Formats: sequence, structure tokens, C-alpha cells
Amino acid sequence: MIPGPFSYHRPATVADAAKLLSTLGDEARPLAGGHSLIPMMKLRLATPEHLVDLHDIEGLRGIRREGDRIAIGAMTTQHDLLASGEVAKSLPILHEASLQISDPQVRYRGTIGGNVANGDPGNDLPALMMVLGARYRLEGPGGAREVAAADFYQGAYFTALEPGEILTSISIPVPAAGHGYAYEKLKRKIGDYATAAAAVVLTLADGKVAACSIGLTNLAETPLLAAEAARAVIGTSLDDATLKAAAAAAQAIMSPAADARGPVEYRKYVGGVMVTRALQRAAGRAT
Repeated sequence: MIPGPFSYHRPATVADAAKLLSTLGDEARPLAGGHSLIPMMKLRLATPEHLVDLHDIEGLRGIRREGDRIAIGAMTTQHDLLASGEVAKSLPILHEASLQISDPQVRYRGTIGGNVANGDPGNDLPALMMVLGARYRLEGPGGAREVAAADFYQGAYFTALEPGEILTSISIPVPAAGHGYAYEKLKRKIGDYATAAAAVVLTLADGKVAACSIGLTNLAETPLLAAEAARAVIGTSLDDATLKAAAAAAQAIMSPAADARGPVEYRKYVGGVMVTRALQRAAGRAT
């Protein structure tokens, strides 16, 4: 339970952090909330020679409205998200999902950037970012660029980040007024990763679904957008047959691992249940 030796760096700017990460290469790791990295270091599953702490960098925190989008700094904590009136008003599903991340002690320290950037398929926010159409700002030695959340995740712990790059902020379009939303998560106990989870954002017109997006958490090596499942509900009133078809379409793209949370068949089954529940609850909230 004691990490191996490492050198500690605390840069004051994004440029300095990017330079350190680029120069030190694979032996360096950025440190945000640390809830994934530090336990792995204690178990000697990760042994970086350098830690680059991002906590002194100005401008990496905060939540602000920019026209029809919400910009969130990468070092903004889950506690900050829950305390934000702007998030509660404009992105209520982000408030709902953040409340289901572990426990208050973790949320005081855990950051939105760390949650979405490390590529852990069990993290709650990546699939939600895909559902919301978020874009990530990445900054590194070669300058800044933006990547859609849907294009960011390439495999378990493998993302579009290039060597030396840091995810510095997230830009999320504000969903349509009157939209419905829900994040349904099944877990074994408080603080655990999801056995299966589903995020849904939809709009209704004349009692039928006009637009819908569905995301899946911890049901594959990456977060998933269940596009066929979303298409299955468009133009319907979410009757039982439609809900069953949407759940089946979502299950068709699931490829969870068998682990302590259950065998593959069970995890796919409860994944379908989460999709059904999220659709029903989102529809109930839509106006």
C-alpha cells in the first residue's frame, strides 16, 4: 500500500504542464483528483516516475455560460457541479449523474476532467458527455484543439489524447427547453462502479418522441452511444413494444466483461433494464 518512488512537479500554467508531460514522456502522469491513479500507485499497478500536479494552474476550474453552451474547466470537482445553479438549471442530467459518483468525500476531490479523460469504461460521465454532444479542449506542445466526446474514446484507458496533451475544458450545448433526461445506474453498493448504467436525453412533440440520445456506461471497453436504440423510439409514444425494441437494440452493442458484478448475460440484461427505465423517466420529465 506504499507507492514506489517518484518525482513531484506542480506547474503553474498549462504550457508548463504540457512541456513537462511531453519531455518526461511515458514515465509521467498528470494528477487531477487522483482517485484512479493514487490507488493504482499504492498497489504498484502503476509506477510513474513523475507526477505532474495540475492543482495550481489558473483557469482550469469554473462553470460559465457561453451563449448556448456551458463551459466547464477540467479541474472543476463533482462537488462544484452539484453546487452549481447553472448546471442544475441547464444540465440537470449532469447534476443527477454527478450525485451518483461514489460518495461525498470522493466528490469533493474528484474532477470532471479526470473522470472523462482517463478512459476508464466504468466512469459515469463519459457516456453522458457523448449523449450531450460535448466537446473536449485539448492543449499540448502543438497548441490547442477540440475533439468531440464521441470521438475521444478508443479503447479501455486509450483515448485521443496525444503525448503531452491535457484536457483543459469541456463545452456542452444546452439541451432544448422542456427536454426530458435520466441517468439510471445499477451498482452493488454505494461508491461502486456501475454494473450497468444508461443516460437518456429526449424531447417530445405531440406526445411522441421527437429527438433522443442514449448512452451506456460500463457495458463495453468504451462508453457507448446506442444510436439504433435511440432511432427505435423516434416518432413513438414509448409503448411497451417500443421500449422492448429499444432495449434489445441497446443490448446488441453491449460487450461487457464477466467480473465480480456478474456474468455477461446478466450485465446485458440489466443494461437493457436501465435503458428502459431511463427512457420512461426521461419521457415523464419532458414537457
